[in-house]
Amino acid sequence: MGKKIKASHSRFITIEEATPGMENKITTDFFFHTGKFVWKVKFNTPLDASTVNNSNLYVTNSAGLPVKADIHYNSASREIEIETLDTYDAKQSYILHITTKVQSLGGQNLKEPIEVKFRL
Repeated sequence: MGKKIKASHSRFITIEEATPGMENKITTDFFFHTGKFVWKVKFNTPLDASTVNNSNLYVTNSAGLPVKADIHYNSASREIEIETLDTYDAKQSYILHITTKVQSLGGQNLKEPIEVKFRL
């Protein structure tokens, strides 16, 4: 994951580590009606929506097992939303993974993978 960044704390979630430079690009929302967190990742350029999928963006638990999630791309805001379908366990850490297989509309791959380690 590279260098450890200063952890970000909110009422609901603690970001323990993240790929350097991603601190202001990744945010979370909490939907009270579903009790689920939604990760929002904003990109500078429009993305190829076909590369925004569960293979290229995913969450794993501390054992490295995938957590079921819905992935949505909002082309107007250039944001990817990742909503978990499973409930997070407050006793373990999770990692949000964004691979270099995510591409811009022009066919450029993400330069480096992004990982964010977090805990509720």
